[in-house]
Amino acid sequence: MIETPQIVPSPAQLVATVHIETPRSQMQQVMGPGIGEAMSAARAQGVGPAGPWFAHHHKITAEDFDFDICVPVSTAVTAIGRVQPGQRPAFNAVRTVYHGPYEGLGGAWQEFKQWIEANGHQTAGDVYECYLVGPETSRDPSAWRTELSRRLIE
Repeated sequence: MIETPQIVPSPAQLVATVHIETPRSQMQQVMGPGIGEAMSAARAQGVGPAGPWFAHHHKITAEDFDFDICVPVSTAVTAIGRVQPGQRPAFNAVRTVYHGPYEGLGGAWQEFKQWIEANGHQTAGDVYECYLVGPETSRDPSAWRTELSRRLIE
């Protein structure tokens, strides 16, 4: 389900970001428009995307998501509508890649969490999902690749 996790440096990255707080039941309705807004702003300003988009989840509960949609950019984006300039800080991460459809992400995160605990690592509460290959590039969900990252506490 997931590749063997690795400890890797994660460099700082400028982003165009849209902050979203939503019930789980509304995730599919809010994700697409948020991605579209961030991508459109980056493209219109000629600064991105400078890599695959990612989500920075601040808090995930059984009922709600609190996260940022982030589109990497080469220089700071100018705020427009819900799109704001931002930066992912540099940090050391434990990282893996999940292969498969988005419906399997919950199980992938659980498997990743178990590996982290079994290997004695401590991580911060926030998580990152980077969408390397998804429905915009492949119609075959088995070809989708999602990078899962947790910030290490050292």
